[in-house]
Parts: sequence; structure tokens; C-alpha cells
Amino acid sequence: MRRAVIMLTAFLACVMLSFGIGATSAWAEGEALQGTLKNGDAPVAGVKIKAFTQDGAPVGEAASDAQGKWSIPVPGPGTYRVDLDQTSLPAGVTLTNNRPSLTPQVADGQARNVLFPLGGAGGATGQNQPNAPKAPSELDRYADLLYSGLHFALIIALAALGVSLIFGTTGLTNFAHGELVTFGALITFLFNVTIGLPLVLSGLIAVVIGGLLGYTQDRAFWGWLRRRRTNMVTTMIISIGLSLAVRYIFLYFFGGETRAFAQYNGQPGHQYGPFLIAPKNLVCDVIAIVAIVAVSWALLGTRLGKATRAVADNPALAAASGINVDRIIRLVWTIGGALAALAGVLLGTYQNVGYQMGFQILLLVFAAVTLGGFGTAWGALVGSLVIGLFVQLSTLWIPSELKTVGALAVLIVILLFRPQGILGRRTRIG
Repeated sequence: MRRAVIMLTAFLACVMLSFGIGATSAWAEGEALQGTLKNGDAPVAGVKIKAFTQDGAPVGEAASDAQGKWSIPVPGPGTYRVDLDQTSLPAGVTLTNNRPSLTPQVADGQARNVLFPLGGAGGATGQNQPNAPKAPSELDRYADLLYSGLHFALIIALAALGVSLIFGTTGLTNFAHGELVTFGALITFLFNVTIGLPLVLSGLIAVVIGGLLGYTQDRAFWGWLRRRRTNMVTTMIISIGLSLAVRYIFLYFFGGETRAFAQYNGQPGHQYGPFLIAPKNLVCDVIAIVAIVAVSWALLGTRLGKATRAVADNPALAAASGINVDRIIRLVWTIGGALAALAGVLLGTYQNVGYQMGFQILLLVFAAVTLGGFGTAWGALVGSLVIGLFVQLSTLWIPSELKTVGALAVLIVILLFRPQGILGRRTRIG
């Protein structure tokens, strides 16, 4: 009976996948730059915004409407320069941070929010504003890319830590882990935007549900495959199919467009030396660091952590010494699901919510885990820092469209000289 249920599920997944492939191009929206201009709570209309590529080629222009909203479609993912024409500002309104030119990065399928904070000018008029926006200096550009690389690396590290723990205890390379990241963001969107709860509370609920989902799927699915001694290659292929099926379920219910949370999606940045950082990003950084340090400390300094490391080293010997291996593995799945959901919450705060946001970073997550050393918690963090920083800083020398390819090239080069990864241990085969 159970075999028949599995075959039926696989058949339905294939049918959904067939419909999903045809629907993706029809439902998914393209990339864009957008924003809302407000002076306090009052929208500012008629302000001209222009967008350019990194090479200075014009992409498009727009003017804010009666609600202060503007949007410029862009040809694809990459880094763009967005200029606000200060001469078009109404009398008495100025740009409070004195940065009329920004260089946001647009991810695949993302409508990136760009914020120009406005305020009263103390009687100054639009005619007294500079005639052309001041282009960001090279120092500003380096600082923005450095911080965005660190911020992105911490998000990748949360997901990579879960992948590393699951692989270390079960040997499974879980290609459906990206969907756990997306799940966390979508659950947060459900409670925050649809139901109307605060974003912080919605995020906490999503992390708890993500942990419960990790526990449930191992108890009901992966654990059953493990007891049947399904080989790792077959299990990995099953995870790929599960990833595809779940992704198109997300597409069916959520749609192909990217959406923002109800709070903190247009927060002005504060200047910290050369760094322009939104307070929400600093809070997200602290949350990610606390979560990573807490999990790493638990692995090293608690009895459950020691039991987890024993299961990772030798499951048979751990079972012989009285450790409940299945219970430890379910605990690891719970932690991995919660960390993935937390990564989804932070990623949604950083670049909005989309049905394939987890899939888009999955390759970088695997690269970080491989680079740091499979099965090591600190290795996942170190690998994530290398990948995150290289992905962002490489756009100084290569087109943004190739930044992921460049990160994978670095991965290949490093593994040629250190196959076990930066913090991994050599293992003898045969």
C-alpha cells in the first residue's frame, strides 16, 4: 500500500511539474527597479528617476506618480546605477542623505526596492539643488559591496549550516533544502502581510514551523527511506524531484512575482564611516551571528552536541554505546529546518520574497559547504564568507551576470589543492 502511495505521489509530482514548466514563463515577472518617494508621510510626485548599467548605458527612466511610486524595468539581473534628478524635487524638499546616485543589485526575478530618503529643506527650492547627481565614489562602491558581501554571506551560512549538519549525520545531499529557505520566507509573508501580524512575530512563527517541518519530514519520509536502507544516490535523486515538486507548488499558490514584507521594506540607510547600512540589515546580521554561534556552541559544549558528533563520526558505534541515532538525526533535521526558515526570513527582508528564492541561492549554499568542508559547522561559516564576499566584490572586475560563475571557479581552484575543503579532514577511500 505504501509503495502504491509513493508511486501515485511521484506521478502527481510529474504532472504538476509538467504544468509548472509551462506556467513559469507565463507567471514569472521580470526584473525591475522600483521605489516610493515620501516627504514624511506625504507622497512626492513628479520626481524624475533614471537607471543606467554599470557601463553607463541608459536603461530607462520614470517619474513618481501621485502616490510617490516609480518603477523601471531592467533587462536582467545585475548591478545598476539609479540617479534621482534633484532639480525635479518640489520646493522645500531635499534628499536627506546627500546620495542622489545609488548602485543597487537586482537578483534573478527580483523587483528591487531603491530608497531615496526625502525631507524638508528649510525653505530651499528645487532650483537651488545641484544640476546633476553626485556619482558614488570608488570608496563608497567598495564599502557597499564589502558590506553586502558580508551580509549575504551570513544568510548563506545559516542555510549552509543546516545542509552541513544533515549531511554529516545522514550522508544525504539534500537538494530540497532550498525549498525550506523559501518556505520560511513564504510563511513569514503569510503571517505578516496576509494575516497582519508584526514581521518579528511572523518570523519567529516561521522559524518554529520550519523546525517542525524538518522534524516531520524526517519522521514521515526520510527516516522511512533510511530504515529501508535506500542508497544515497537514490535518496539524492528523490530530493531533486521533491525540490521541483515543492517549488511549483509555491509557484501555484504564491505566483511568480516578488513581493515585500509589510514592514522594513523601504528603510533609509545610516552612514557608518564609508558604509551606508539600513538598521534592519544590522539587526539581521546580529540575529544570524547569534544563531550560528549558538548552534556551533551547542555542538561543541553540550551532551546532545557530543552525541550528534558521535553519530556523524560512526552511527553504528554511537548506537552500540547507547545513543538513540534516530532521535539525534531528527533533532538535526529540526535544527536544519529552523535555520533554513530563518535564512528565508532574513533573505526576504534583504531582497523581497519569491517562489524560487531558495533555489537561487542553493548552488552557492552547496559551494560554501563544499569549500568549508562537508559536515563541519565552522567550515560552513568560513565557506559562506568566502563565497559571499567573492560574489559581491567580483562585480568590480567581471559583469554581474557572471559573479556566480566566478564563485564556482574559485571553488574548483581551491578544491584542486585541498579536496577536503578549508576545514575538512582528509578521509581514506578504499
